[in-house]
Amino acid sequence: MHYVERVLSELKAKDPNEPEFHQAAMEILNGLRPAIDRHPEYEKAALLERFVEPERVVLFRVPWVDDRGTVRVNRGYRVQFNSAIGPYKGGLRFHPSVHLSIIKFLGLEQILKNSLTGLPIGGGKGGSDFDPKGKSENEIMRFCQSFMTELYRHIGQDTDVPAGDIGVGGREIRYLFGQYKRIANEHVGVLTGRGLTYGGSLVRTEATGYGLVYMVEEALKCRGDGFKGKTVVVSGSGNVAIYAAEKAQSLGAKVVAMYDSNGYIYDKTGIDIAVVKQIKEVERGRIREYAERVKTAEYHEGCKGIWNIPCDIALPCATQNEIDAESAKALVKNGVKYVGEGANMPTTLEGIAVFQKAGVVFLPAKAANAGGVATSALEMAQSSGRLFWTFGEVDAKLKNIMVNIYHNMDSAAAEYGAKGDYVAGANIAGFMKVAAAMLAQGIV
Repeated sequence: MHYVERVLSELKAKDPNEPEFHQAAMEILNGLRPAIDRHPEYEKAALLERFVEPERVVLFRVPWVDDRGTVRVNRGYRVQFNSAIGPYKGGLRFHPSVHLSIIKFLGLEQILKNSLTGLPIGGGKGGSDFDPKGKSENEIMRFCQSFMTELYRHIGQDTDVPAGDIGVGGREIRYLFGQYKRIANEHVGVLTGRGLTYGGSLVRTEATGYGLVYMVEEALKCRGDGFKGKTVVVSGSGNVAIYAAEKAQSLGAKVVAMYDSNGYIYDKTGIDIAVVKQIKEVERGRIREYAERVKTAEYHEGCKGIWNIPCDIALPCATQNEIDAESAKALVKNGVKYVGEGANMPTTLEGIAVFQKAGVVFLPAKAANAGGVATSALEMAQSSGRLFWTFGEVDAKLKNIMVNIYHNMDSAAAEYGAKGDYVAGANIAGFMKVAAAMLAQGIV
């Protein structure tokens, strides 16, 4: 049995009820086969077995009191996956769908994403099954304070530096940071995505969306093309989606569709991002309200139909597994040529196979949405040095990182006989750095 197959088989036997984690491990390890075959020393050192096993898993209860005085209890998680190249780094997700398999799924992916940035950060992920939707400000504050009361003992600016993810935006970060500072009695860069008045970085809000577009732009440029005149479909309407759409339109593209969990809007004249920002960021409303305000727009219940809209470029920026094989086939049929993943693994393995077979330029999440964590690492650097860089300085560093990631994964794919396969290229480019660090540090 091939080393990769043996490790995957053992993993499924050990963690039989973690299908999302299995999916991530299969995608990554199968993409690493060319590198594994070239390095027999990895098997001797049980490198893959160590790579897929978290260094530490923290699971804890989060008791809090709602506005009616009722005691509620949620589960909290922090998976500290791999620290070979630096402190654990990865977001916190607050959503009812959160459970251990999802966190491990995201954490394993985070290891390679962080490695690809070229910055010294390891991989981790965390969160809770708490749902911020429908909660009052005081309820969210009380939950965040309770969550941090346990988490604070497991993190630190040189140990583990969480950030935000789905359900954890600037509001949640400020409450989490305030509680950390209160308990630990120190003002350090233990969380990223902080407000500008207390140690945050410019561009952090825009980073994942902008970084995604910078990578797609480089892929287009290397093929003698650009965003100008292209039709783009963006899934989601949160932070990543909004700023990906904003940057794509600034480069001359026309973004015609976006969605939230209820349904999608289609505006053939091009989405007015200012209206979307007002609805989603200021009013915290639903995307259907866009169609009520913009006469050229249509609203459709349900999300899947968005992938039937003809486009040149698709940017899935909502959540994992939103594009399955059926949706991928619809996109290919309707002319898509580039797919850049802004969310964490939004395309299923079957969907990826459809895109690759059709010759679509597919830029996987661990590379394409690395702009957020890259800018988080830049925020860590500013915090450590008590510095504050301008928007232009951070944006230029972000673009340079994303361009370098594209070329590193392109080169790795070509070197290992998979030219144009950016899934394999991203996996190999990210893994080789982590593998070298793990081997250098011995059996730990």
